[in-house]
Amino acid sequence: MRLGIVGAGNIGHALAARFAAAGHEVMLSNSRGPDTLARVVAAIDGNVRAGTVAEAARFGDVVAVAIPPRAILDLPPKPFGGKIVVDANNYFPEVHGRFPELATDEITTSELLASLLPGATVVKAFNAIYFARLHEESRPDLPADERLAIPVAGDDSDAKQTVLDLIDQIGFTGVDAGTLAESGRQQPGSPILAAYAESRRQGTTLTAAHLRELLAESSGGARS
Repeated sequence: MRLGIVGAGNIGHALAARFAAAGHEVMLSNSRGPDTLARVVAAIDGNVRAGTVAEAARFGDVVAVAIPPRAILDLPPKPFGGKIVVDANNYFPEVHGRFPELATDEITTSELLASLLPGATVVKAFNAIYFARLHEESRPDLPADERLAIPVAGDDSDAKQTVLDLIDQIGFTGVDAGTLAESGRQQPGSPILAAYAESRRQGTTLTAAHLRELLAESSGGARS
């Protein structure tokens, strides 16, 4: 599969490395242009190249977006048309500034991204996991129920399944976390993100069974 990645920070870099290690073709991009990514690309084993944001969006069957929330306002919608777009972003108002819609929980970050990319199918994933865990805790050798789990939310079941399959291929276990409206359950400030932070501090694995328990406990507060 061909994976485009928009954003070459910690998460974007980690995803590029994991997808390439699983045998996928990867194009990494950032807002400053492909010439600034030569060292990053050279440090990743596998079939990885650099491109512009528009090129990465056109290249990927699946396109991961891992950029500051305000930067999504500048994404060109057309190249993302017909693509599965994975929203790996988190919104921290004290860092990123105030978005009125997000500040009042009127919409989730993924719903905002979907509104800006109307031709794309948006799926929320990879925002709950600390980037270093993507590098260090890939365990394709373990049974699925013993791996670190990753929540996946979206409105299109086929698109979600594609992302769940990719997560399995890179050595983690994806868990269906509901719709884009319900993706607020895995945003900053949620019990689920707190549980991931605690498991990292404790050096433990937050498994699929535990994540499903957390999702069930959070269902009453999910917006539908």
